[in-house]
Amino acid sequence: MGYLFNILILGGLFSILSVSLNIACGYTGILSLAHASFYGVGAYTVGLLTTKMGVPFWTAFLLGGVFAGICGLLIGIPTLRLKGDYFLIATLGFGEIFSKSLINWDTLTEGARGITNIPPIQILGIRFDTDFSFFFFLLLIWIICVGSIYLIEKSPFGQILFSIAEDEDGVAALGRNPTYFKVLAMGLSAFWAGIAGGLYASYVGYINPNLFTINESILIFTMVLLGGLRSIHGVILGAFVLVALPELMRFIGLPGPFAAVIRQMIYGMLLILIMYFRPRGLLGRVKLR
Repeated sequence: MGYLFNILILGGLFSILSVSLNIACGYTGILSLAHASFYGVGAYTVGLLTTKMGVPFWTAFLLGGVFAGICGLLIGIPTLRLKGDYFLIATLGFGEIFSKSLINWDTLTEGARGITNIPPIQILGIRFDTDFSFFFFLLLIWIICVGSIYLIEKSPFGQILFSIAEDEDGVAALGRNPTYFKVLAMGLSAFWAGIAGGLYASYVGYINPNLFTINESILIFTMVLLGGLRSIHGVILGAFVLVALPELMRFIGLPGPFAAVIRQMIYGMLLILIMYFRPRGLLGRVKLR
């Protein structure tokens, strides 16, 4: 049962990441490769505040989301006037800066060694230190996340985001400022990535820079494309499929390094096949432009 709950927990965490990236990528048409960095901001905020300063989990957890959201806003303000590939390159640059900072700023982040002994979640004297108990805490946060994003999708704000993705110039002609809404979408997307990072740090108890590289951003982006842009249930499905895939490969009995290479090849093949046969994703509504 512990193994099953571990898979469900990882699927839940990555579905929060993929649903939150869908706000920027699916709803607004922002192609970002900085999502793993926002994920890392949340994780390192919880790790540093709980281990070095003794800050209670709830405070560190919420600050992780807020700090990640602020990072999303700060990146979005100067860069979201860029279009297409130029913005994608800007987010790639931020991701590399963040990753290298985690390694080189070792007086704060412990460098490549990472942060150890991150305490498990404890609220009102209740410890969520088993897979079983953590799963139900994660489920609560997952419901809040998915529910709030669903409400955004159905709101006038969400409809403006959809319109920006379809015709940004048309939105501007109607008197709306597309950049303003894109920055808000970026900040909201980053906030939930930070929340997922804080949960991951408390669940595993150890984080290091290798967990928040460009490869992780590409994996999350692949989950969104696999499930389908603008489809909440689609990107959740995409997250669980790609989380379960490595576990299925374990049953084949491939050696560890070889299995990692095969996994990356399968991810690439999945993307090619999806883009060719199902450009909207498994359950998506729009094509990637």
